[in-house]
Amino acid sequence: MATVELRFSALPEHVRTARLVAAAVARRAGVDEAVLDEVRLAVGEACSRAVGLHQSVGISAPVKVMLIEEEKQFSIEVGDEAPHATPGASNASSAPAEVEAEEDEMGLAVISGLVDDVQVSAGEHGGSIKMTWPATPPAVVLP
Repeated sequence: MATVELRFSALPEHVRTARLVAAAVARRAGVDEAVLDEVRLAVGEACSRAVGLHQSVGISAPVKVMLIEEEKQFSIEVGDEAPHATPGASNASSAPAEVEAEEDEMGLAVISGLVDDVQVSAGEHGGSIKMTWPATPPAVVLP
């Protein structure tokens, strides 16, 4: 199992770099060429979401992206350190918070539409989105 870890400042201009790195590692892992655009779009959406969450609450910690290459699958996990509301928590509702929640739900819907295997976790210390695609490692050619 090979893993690449990428950390970047929570700035929108770094999302493009994360997309490019994810596509390159996915290609090397054996993800089908026809799916690479979906990988790029899903990673861009997940990273943009994490950047937005960090900026909205003033977190200076970097966004973390794990690119995990396994025998027959390739996974990308995008993590943030923003506190997420836990079910049952009673927070006073405000219009900006409702707009952010709608944008967050829309981003998750886009990701779910692009990726068949998505796991979302969130808590008071941050959250993550793990996306997985099938992969066929390239054949090794011996001399």
